[in-house]
Amino acid sequence: PPPPPAPPPPPLFFLMIRRPPRSTLSSSAAASDVYKRQISNDQMEFIPNMLLVNAGQKIVLTLKHTGKLDKSIMGHNLVLLKKGTSIEKFGQAALTFSQNDYIPTNSNAIIAYTDLIGGGESSTITFDAPDKGIYDFICSFPGHWSIMKGKLIVK
Repeated sequence: PPPPPAPPPPPLFFLMIRRPPRSTLSSSAAASDVYKRQISNDQMEFIPNMLLVNAGQKIVLTLKHTGKLDKSIMGHNLVLLKKGTSIEKFGQAALTFSQNDYIPTNSNAIIAYTDLIGGGESSTITFDAPDKGIYDFICSFPGHWSIMKGKLIVK
């Protein structure tokens, strides 16, 4: 028989959602109130591309770039947008904010975002889930937002 196939290459980056240390949780936040989930990627897409959380739930996201390229060449971030935000318009606006890592400083459409990171780097954010609804998240690096996107579903 032929030899087994080679294992797939490691992902270029992944998003890990984990519970913060107990010391950072408020006394009113029980462990079940914290959303934890790992998201991985190997082809400029968030996998899974849907996250299901409860309104008001504490969310800790850690984005880790496992590739080797610098953020100026192949940077990644995660930007959670408010309901009704046009991904295309936001992505086009982000192009003009290279000096701010492609995060528009004049936008009121952002709920939360990670730093723009390159290979071997990571960025962590903590926020409370917004009101019930469906929210888009994207990578705002030029050209990535049209492919690299997902949904946060808040119930």
